[in-house]
Amino acid sequence: MLDFNKCPCSGSNLDRLIQPLILTILAQKDLYGYKIVLRIAESPMFNGQKPDATGVYRFLKAMEQRGLVVSSWSLTDNGPAKRFFHITNEGKECLSHWIDTLEEYRQVIGMMLEEARNVFDKVE
Repeated sequence: MLDFNKCPCSGSNLDRLIQPLILTILAQKDLYGYKIVLRIAESPMFNGQKPDATGVYRFLKAMEQRGLVVSSWSLTDNGPAKRFFHITNEGKECLSHWIDTLEEYRQVIGMMLEEARNVFDKVE
């Protein structure tokens, strides 16, 4: 029997939505990497499940290379150094484009969902 928890139909492989989620998180507050991972886990998209931290750090590195975020090290006497991330103006502009794109996705998904329901209702 197919394990639907591991199937793409569960929605668990929405990796490309990590970028707008990270930008949204950083638009609210500068955070260090692990706190970003924890905030992602709190999002409805992840339903309390922690994302792959290595993947999140790869996204952050790529986003920094593209100029969407910048990072700096915070050295404290208490505990290890932490790398804090800050959204740039380019990152805010990218987030604005993501908002438009996500709105389009929502409309298209709504139409697709309606069509799928209509077909499913006829099949049963």
